[in-house]
Amino acid sequence: MSPVLSLRERLNDAMKEAMKARDSARTSTLRLISAAIKDRDIAARGEGRGEEGVGETELLALLGKLVKQRQESARIYEEGGRLELAEKELAEVRVISEFLPRQMSDDEAAAVIDQTIAALGANSIRDMGRVMAELKANYTGQLDFAVIGAKIREKLA
Repeated sequence: MSPVLSLRERLNDAMKEAMKARDSARTSTLRLISAAIKDRDIAARGEGRGEEGVGETELLALLGKLVKQRQESARIYEEGGRLELAEKELAEVRVISEFLPRQMSDDEAAAVIDQTIAALGANSIRDMGRVMAELKANYTGQLDFAVIGAKIREKLA
């Protein structure tokens, strides 16, 4: 067996550990992640992309989406004075975040953007799509693409 576990294997191992420890909150969150992955796998099969399901990059993007959804829900709950529900959402964010790679700092992100622009020879705003595609292929889960888009646009303008 390889020493580096896939994301799916890490999630399955974490689920088993949480169930053995009778940690219901963690188990619930891990089941939620598992269900989202199964839904995505089924959708991928429906699109004719084979039986193996989605790859690591798409799984990381899915986990990032789950984190953003929970952060938004927590913000709404806090604004509505429902702090106990906001805390539950933030606890789920902490569990999901365990499976995401470390987020790049602003300086690291700027360096990666500059390197990618140089490597692709991008020099106008029309090249933004190529730059974004390259970054998504290589750094999904490490960069916040909503923020990165503005930085790329700024550099290519």
